[in-house]
Amino acid sequence: MRKRATPQRRKYIASTQRPDGTWRKQRRVKEGYVPQEEVPVYENKYVKFFKSKPELPPGLSPEAGARPDGAAAAALSKAAKRNLKRKEKRKQQQEKGEPEVDGLVQALERSSLGGGATEAPGEEEATPQPPCDGAAAERLRKIKNLRKKLRQVQELQQRLDAGDLKQPTREQLEKLGRRKALQEELQELERDL
Repeated sequence: MRKRATPQRRKYIASTQRPDGTWRKQRRVKEGYVPQEEVPVYENKYVKFFKSKPELPPGLSPEAGARPDGAAAAALSKAAKRNLKRKEKRKQQQEKGEPEVDGLVQALERSSLGGGATEAPGEEEATPQPPCDGAAAERLRKIKNLRKKLRQVQELQQRLDAGDLKQPTREQLEKLGRRKALQEELQELERDL
């Protein structure tokens, strides 16, 4: 005859519904059972180390990292302060100059895409199609580079007009002088597409 084990306390997991609508049966489990969803995820020692590591750079005390913005700025190097000023200046320019930029971009697209080509009245402007051969791909790459250079020239001209650039360098003046040639080259390449 078999002896029966002493009855252990058992608990039940209630029946649940699956995502497809069918039902799971009620299950009997031993005391101390932890469902799979509640088991903590295993983390090796390296993961634990990096989670416990502070997010501050090495050598920086937590008090210095918790300073208000003004005090933290005082602890920055000259280069870091300069970069911070540049960032703030760019943000301000983007906030107040965004409508102007949109207008300039639209004007540039109209002038470079339209370019005074002889189109029939009913035709729409042709957008560059994906290249079929290496020559077309090269032309598209050149067009992209020319548009970038023209955009840089426009930004330089705006900085000069706004007074942000007091003494332009020789290279900057040469770049401004090449504007017309860049526009003509861009129009020529767009006509060939």
